[in-house]
Amino acid sequence: MAEFFQIHPENPQRRLVQQVVDMLHAGGVMAYPTDSSYALGCLLGDKAAMERIRRIRQADRDHNFTLVCRDLSEIATYAMVDNSTYRLLKALTPGPYTFILRATREVPRRLQHPKRKSIGIRVPDHPISQVFLEELGEPMMSSTLWLPGDDKPLLDGDEIRERLDKQIEVIIDGGNCGIQATTVIDLSAGEPQVLRQGKGSVEFLGAGARVAG
Repeated sequence: MAEFFQIHPENPQRRLVQQVVDMLHAGGVMAYPTDSSYALGCLLGDKAAMERIRRIRQADRDHNFTLVCRDLSEIATYAMVDNSTYRLLKALTPGPYTFILRATREVPRRLQHPKRKSIGIRVPDHPISQVFLEELGEPMMSSTLWLPGDDKPLLDGDEIRERLDKQIEVIIDGGNCGIQATTVIDLSAGEPQVLRQGKGSVEFLGAGARVAG
């Protein structure tokens, strides 16, 4: 049965956040709010927890997990970032974007795209996510809380508890944070390609951006 934490969406209680961090270090999987929708998360190095998220999502081996980071300094450890990419990331983070970048050797192979050796990177603009990452002290592995057969991500803590109470260890109820997925921009091959249009605007990319068909 999952532990249920009601955490203030603007002023997160750090003592509760620290309890959640301790549970993740014990192998837990959590549901938590972001600036676009709820997501599932676990420790970066926890292979067993990652496989449980994969089973919950019924995701295949090509599913792109995302590294959720605090800031640009963490991104540079796990992804290859040139000057033009850095400027773009600086302008758009934190925010509702996921960037596909070439992975560095710091990223375990099981997290990389098996063919392109890339990784999804994200810096969420949500107080709970930010405080949690600060307390954790490292990026977190994450996937949108979108269950098989549903037409949208789960919306609130009570619904998550009803659906996942026996499958995860922690549910953070931070109120309604929306159901619109992040915008996904592939920067791994140089020219930006919009893989998914979501909450984040892509107007700034202008005519040079390719949109995946």
